[in-house]
Amino acid sequence: MTFRQLIKGSLFRFEDLKSAKDTPFWKSIVYLIGLSLLLAIPSVYQALQVMNQMKTDSLKIVEKIPDFKIENGEIETTKPEKGFIYQTNSIILTFDPEGKRTQQDVEKDLVGNYFSVGLLKDQAIVVLPDYGGVSSAMFGDNVLKFSYKQAPLKGMTGDKLRAGLEDLKLPVWTPLVMLLAGVYPSFINLFVTLVFAGIAGMIVAKLRLRRVTFFECFKTIIFCATIPTILATIVLLFQPNFDSSILITFISMFIFFRVTHYFPKIELPTK
Repeated sequence: MTFRQLIKGSLFRFEDLKSAKDTPFWKSIVYLIGLSLLLAIPSVYQALQVMNQMKTDSLKIVEKIPDFKIENGEIETTKPEKGFIYQTNSIILTFDPEGKRTQQDVEKDLVGNYFSVGLLKDQAIVVLPDYGGVSSAMFGDNVLKFSYKQAPLKGMTGDKLRAGLEDLKLPVWTPLVMLLAGVYPSFINLFVTLVFAGIAGMIVAKLRLRRVTFFECFKTIIFCATIPTILATIVLLFQPNFDSSILITFISMFIFFRVTHYFPKIELPTK
C-alpha cells in the first residue's frame, strides 16, 4: 500500500491502516512531524493574537512613558519621575528609573498570556508567556535581558522609544518562523503521547493474540492519530488550555483497536 493510500485510510478507511505497520520507520516519523506541524497552529495563532493586541496596547503605553535618556548605562529622566506599573490588555509595563524593582519582581508580574516588560534602572527585561513552547523554542528562555550599554538600547531616549512603538510592525514571515519553531515542542509532546499509546496498544494486541511488535504498533498508532490530531487542533483554537493529549490518546486507541482485528493471529499450539 502506498503512503498516500495510508493517509487516506487514516481519514476514511481504518481497515487500510493494517498496512501501516509495514511502513518504513522514517516515513512514519515524517508523518508524525506533519501532525506536529498541524498541532502547532493553535499555539502560533494565540501568540499572533496577543502580538496584535500588543501593538494596540503599545500605543497606550507610549502616552505613559516620560522623557528619558540613557547615561552611563542607566535610565535618567529629564524631570524627577517616580516609577510606576501600568497594565493593558496584554502588557504589564514597569518603568523604574529609581532602581527599586529587580528582575525577579518583573518576572513575578507575569500573569497568563501577558507580556511583562520592565524598563529598570540599568537594564530592560521582557518576560514572555509560553504559548505551548513557542517562546522557549524560539528564544531558549522566556526571560530576555537587554543592557543599556549595548545596542540597540545604548542610545535610546523617550522620543525614540515612542517613535519605535508607533511604527511597530510584524514582518510578514513572522507566522512561518513561529510555526517552524512551534513544531519542536509539539513534536516532543505528540511523540511521547503516542509512545505510551503504542505501549498500551501492544499490550492489548497481545491479549487479543495478535502477532505484532511494539514498533509496528507505534507506526500504526501514528496514522491512527490523524483524526484526533485534527480534532485537537480545532478545539485548541478556541480552548488554548485544553489537554489535547488525553483526546489524542483515547481516540487513537479506539481506532487502533479496530485495526487490530486485521493483524495476523498468533496460532496457539493444538493438543
